[in-house]
Amino acid sequence: MDKIFVDEAVTELKTIGDMLRWAVSRFNDAGIYYGHGTDNAWDEAVALVLHALHLPDELGQQVIHANLTSSEKHKIVEMILRRVRERVPVPYLTNVAYFCGLQFYVDERVLVPRSPIGEMIQSGFAPWLYNKPVKRILDLCTGSACIAIACAYEFEDAEVDALDISEDALDVAQINVENLGVMDRVFPMQSDLFSALPKGPQYDLIVSNPPYVDQEDIDDMPNEYHHEPAIGLASGRDGLDITKRILANAADYLTEEGVLVVEVGNSMVHLMEQFPEVPFTWVNFENGGDGVFILTRDQLLENESLFAIYKDRE
Repeated sequence: MDKIFVDEAVTELKTIGDMLRWAVSRFNDAGIYYGHGTDNAWDEAVALVLHALHLPDELGQQVIHANLTSSEKHKIVEMILRRVRERVPVPYLTNVAYFCGLQFYVDERVLVPRSPIGEMIQSGFAPWLYNKPVKRILDLCTGSACIAIACAYEFEDAEVDALDISEDALDVAQINVENLGVMDRVFPMQSDLFSALPKGPQYDLIVSNPPYVDQEDIDDMPNEYHHEPAIGLASGRDGLDITKRILANAADYLTEEGVLVVEVGNSMVHLMEQFPEVPFTWVNFENGGDGVFILTRDQLLENESLFAIYKDRE
């Protein structure tokens, strides 16, 4: 059946425009879920089709009437069918994702970059780090290293340690460190959160997009998210197992005026319920997104008794 379907599409579709229209129709008909870089069928089709043709997205309208070869059509149709039938997110089909204007290599060893923390990076984490020297940054649960590398581009004098427990993720991080030319300032390292680091204040900024999806949301996730590594998503029944450990230990590694930034997504509800006394600053984003909090080192120390039970023991 697949072969007949492919052969019909290859025979009847002629141009890039035909293929884009056909892709959009297939996506709409299948009711696929968007959430890995696009939010609509047209942008999803453009990202997939033009990448398959090794063309930049901005050329879309200029080449829409260009004819396709048979091999090009076969390649595109097969990718569209994988997107529809297997629900594979487009970035895993193309191995390309964008974050803070930078192009990253991704595959199913890492989450697809999509954190609203990107907006904070591009503003230099103002006002929280405004006019403060930023020499060392720690990115916990780095995955593809998108946050770590974007921070290195924003803070040109800073060194960034990019930590993750997953060796597979760190292999992808290393690819991006090399591709984006930051080998001398971004250092991927295997670590269970802070375990590989020497104790003592080291970092002006600790930033993390850790696993934070609670069990209810894991059970309800669209199929697209099941292509992502579970270790990068799930974090216990309330989604906060990793975040609580970060809260308990981060102050030990922050400089005197250091700042902690953590994304917890929908699990912000659980966090506020469990720690109503903690003065979390919840960030408002211009470009959408929520569930990111900020705490200073002083605030962490003032509330350390609340987090003590989650502190890592030597």
